[in-house]
Amino acid sequence: MKKILTCILGGLLLAAASVSAAPYKYVVFTTNLGDIKLKVYTDTPLHSENFLKLAKEGHYNGLLFHRVIKDFMVQGGSSDSRNAEKGAMLGTGGIDYTIEAEINPLHFHKKGALAAARQGDDVNPEKRSSGEQFYIVQGTVLEEKELDIMEQQRLMQTRNQYGKELFQPRESEYREFLRSGNREAADELIRSIDAEIAEKFEGYNAHKFSPEARAVYITVGGTPFLDGKYTVFGEVVEGMEIIDNIAAQETDGNDRPLEDIVILETRLKRR
Repeated sequence: MKKILTCILGGLLLAAASVSAAPYKYVVFTTNLGDIKLKVYTDTPLHSENFLKLAKEGHYNGLLFHRVIKDFMVQGGSSDSRNAEKGAMLGTGGIDYTIEAEINPLHFHKKGALAAARQGDDVNPEKRSSGEQFYIVQGTVLEEKELDIMEQQRLMQTRNQYGKELFQPRESEYREFLRSGNREAADELIRSIDAEIAEKFEGYNAHKFSPEARAVYITVGGTPFLDGKYTVFGEVVEGMEIIDNIAAQETDGNDRPLEDIVILETRLKRR
């Protein structure tokens, strides 16, 4: 009996140790406008672990929400915003590494979504994220018809990109047909590409918003046009009114708030 009790006690101690060692999943930013509690997702490990690491190190303490656009988002975390002079343009300084994209269709740009900022596709086609800068979505409530239009635009953009990829290797051939007056061959080449596009997109639904995303966008709101373009790795669980307050601040021509909004302290929490 004593041996059995010892085993049970040992099991309980191991379970307790496991609970106490549970990884941090929440970050609390104390700002000069109030507290924001953020939950980070476990299925975006590269972004979540990096964010938690920086928060634990106090990296964000003293940094600003340096870019604010009402009904869109609030952005912060740039190293050059620490002790920045009034009116200075910010957002170009930072950690000298980027993070591989972890774009998950299950995580969309609803109001309160936490996502990674990044450089544009022209210099960053892989959609790699900034090592430090993040944004939190405020967004707006949308109508069903607006989402329908966005879906069609997304489909058209994807089809056009695929068509471009098919045509580019054969562009010189196409132009040679035209130069030699063989219009029939040129038209046949285009028809063959169109047929490949049609086959590729038969039954294609990746451009559509999920029923869950639609329900959220028409009730809570967000910025659906960013879906699939940036990595969403968490969300606000407390303090959304602080985000609304930040978004309502008066800004200059560079979208920087006239009065600094500072992350005073960062705390990690397990729940």
